[in-house]
This record gives sequence, structure tokens and C-alpha cells, in this order.
Amino acid sequence: MSHTVESMSTATTGGGPGLPQERRLVTEIPGPRSREMFARKQSAVPAGIGTTLPVFVTHAGGGVVVDADGNSLIDFGSGIAVTNVGNAAPRVVERVSRQVADFTHTCFMVTPYESYVEVCEKLNELTPGDHEKRTFLVNSGAEAVENAVKVARHATGRQAVVVFDHGYHGRTLLTMTLTAKNMPYKHRFGPFAPEVYRAPLAYPFRWPTGPDNCADEAAAQTIEMIDKQIGAENVAAVVIEPIAGEGGFIVPARGFLPKIVEFCRANGIVFIADEVQTGFARTGDLFACADEGIVPDIICTAKGIAGGLPLAAVTGRADLLDAVHVGGLGGTYGGNPLACEAALGVLETIEQDGLVERARHIGEIMLPRLRAIQERTPIVGDVRGRGAMIAVELVTPGTGEPYPAAEIARRCHAEGLLVLTAGTYGNVLRFLPPLVIPDHLLNEGLTILEKVLSEV
Repeated sequence: MSHTVESMSTATTGGGPGLPQERRLVTEIPGPRSREMFARKQSAVPAGIGTTLPVFVTHAGGGVVVDADGNSLIDFGSGIAVTNVGNAAPRVVERVSRQVADFTHTCFMVTPYESYVEVCEKLNELTPGDHEKRTFLVNSGAEAVENAVKVARHATGRQAVVVFDHGYHGRTLLTMTLTAKNMPYKHRFGPFAPEVYRAPLAYPFRWPTGPDNCADEAAAQTIEMIDKQIGAENVAAVVIEPIAGEGGFIVPARGFLPKIVEFCRANGIVFIADEVQTGFARTGDLFACADEGIVPDIICTAKGIAGGLPLAAVTGRADLLDAVHVGGLGGTYGGNPLACEAALGVLETIEQDGLVERARHIGEIMLPRLRAIQERTPIVGDVRGRGAMIAVELVTPGTGEPYPAAEIARRCHAEGLLVLTAGTYGNVLRFLPPLVIPDHLLNEGLTILEKVLSEV
């Protein structure tokens, strides 16, 4: 595939027939129809279900989302890294349409079907490492992480789990416990699950002694904590995102992850990579672990796996996953046939349209422009990320204290650019454009961002 997608048809970019790849504002954001629907939402849906941008979408694909008022916004969010191949990728649409006419559900645990097995075979082949693997399918990233911990505890006979500062792993009881951030994920939802311990993440921008010492010091502190406070012989698993997502797209200092993996291998600890947000070409590799040659014992995937249909997977060493007794894993909807067909369409699209290379190309456009903005704009303290998973960390000029990102995001939304926030301190703008976004929209979105930041 060409690294520029200027000439791609709307069908190729996953936009559905006739969806123009352009920013277009015909009303204020949100417009009157979206405001009307949002009022209905408020009277029908609990207040705890938040909304980043209250525009109601009628069409989406390529690099745009179109709302009920006819506005077309540039999409730098991809439904939180879900629609990597576009919102209506042709291979996904075709496969799902065929399947829905045949049957929508049988429950794989009752009467199985080939597409489930085919997805598992593909993930066993594509995930890092050439060892024998097994995969099973569930509904969400949180469910995948929770099941990975279940497997690790069962296989090792141990109970303790180690996670990291700034980590996010889900909203179930266990994964909420694994998550580092209190508000909004954990506040007043306790008590939490036992035997979960938190270690320091190698966060170069905010490491007390500077980025050069970050990897060695963070790894040493983690290992010391495990040895002194838990006992390595009691640890079932270490769970980590290769790039911390909700925590602020923190790329751990180079060398940190290999040191943690080495310690796990030496002590019989299962190393679980949470690639829910980083997987499926998002970072310029099919999986982010590949950047430092990390081979997880278990890898959890979701989000980008099925183009927007609910699916997640747990893939790992055959000896670990086969250790669980029959009936110990599963779920009614896990590996639904529609979602499996969507996943196969996603994997075909990534391979045939060269989306791993496309993600790298997006990074080659975004990172230099954002670093140029950083040089001119004191509020931008750090620019980081890989491939099409990029973030800027905002700081108060002169102090380095976190500067809230929410107002910047709102100003971008008003200009027709959908961006997301993140970060433990709420001061990170994260960018997750669809991998099929045309270059002209990518550059237009960056121009809007520069305008907004320069006005602060």
C-alpha cells in the first residue's frame, strides 16, 4: 500500500460509499439535533456514563465522524483505538453481513464454529514468540486481563499479582484493583481484590533523577519491592501495558521491560502484556512488545481486534493455558461468530493494506510537527509515543506542574477535531487516528491543534 492515502477511495478507507474525507462545520459543536438527543440521553442513561464529545454520530469512516447535524469532524480518537482499520472497513462489513444471515449465536461452548478456531489460530501465529500457544476469546479487554490472571494463578499455584503506577486494566472488580487511578475508575467502589501490589513505572518525563537513570532505577525498585514485600516465590504474574494507555501514553524507558521480563523468567513469574490499546498495528508494530523483542507468557488483546465489534482474546504459552481444568474458562458470548468474522476481516485488512507500515508513516508525520509545536509552545512539556499512538503532556510554563487538558480538548472539538484526554494528572492529550486516515486530514488536525495550543 502507498504510504499516502490521498487517492484512496472512501471504500478503501473504511468510510462507506460516498463519505467525503473532509472537515465540515455547518453548526456549532454540538449542534441542535445533538443537543436534543443528549437531553434524551440524560433522562434515560445514568449520569455515571460520561461523554467526551456530545455529538451524536450518524456515519463514520476513514478519518471522519459525521454527526446528526451534518458536521464532519476529524477523528483523532478511533473510538479509543478500536477502529484502527476504519469504522466500516469493507472486508469487515462483508464478512459480518454474510455471517449475520447465517446465524448470530450458538455459544462456542455448546456447538462450536470454525471462525472462532480460525481467529485463535491467527493470534497464535501473529503474537510474539514462536513457542506453542493457545488462545481463547472473551468480550472485552477487562475480561481478557482478568482471565489472564486467573490462568496465571491456576498454573503457578501462587496468588500475588504485581502491576504498575499509571496502569489501566479495566473496570471489573479485579481489573479496577489492578488500575492505578482513583478518579473516576475506583472512587468509592471498594473494597478491592486482595493480593495486588503496585510498583513504579519507568516514566522518563517525570522520573525524579532524570530519564537517563529511569530504566535501571525503576527496575531495581520493582525487583526490590517484590523481593522484600511479597517474595518472588509468591508472585503469580506481573501485568503491564507495553505503553501505558489511560495513564498518559507513557513509553517506559528503554531497557525497563526487558529487565522485568528477565526477573520474571528467573523466578517462575508469568509475564502478562496488556496490549488491549497498543495492539493490532497501532504502534507501528503488530504488537507493541515487538519494539524491544519482548515475548510475553500471556498477551491480552481487544479494542482494535474486531473493528468495533465486542471481542477480546487471551493468548499464551500452551502449558499455561492448558493447565486450567475443562470448564474453567469460557463465557456465553465469548467469541461471538459476528465478532470473529469481523476480527478475520481486520487481520486481512491490516496485512493486505499495509497498516503496520501506515502506522509508522502516521508517526513520521505527527511526531516532528508536534515537536516543532513543543519548541514554540511552553505549555507542551513532552511529546511521546510510537506509530499512531501519540501524546503531548501539558505543563504549566515555568513550573512543570500538570496543566489540565480538558479545556484544550474542548477547544479542539469546537474546531471540528475530535481528540481524547488521558493521564494520571489529567494533563495529556492523546491521539489515536484511524490508520486509514488520509494525510490531508492528519495535517489539518495538527494545524488545528497548533492553533488551539498557541492561543492558551
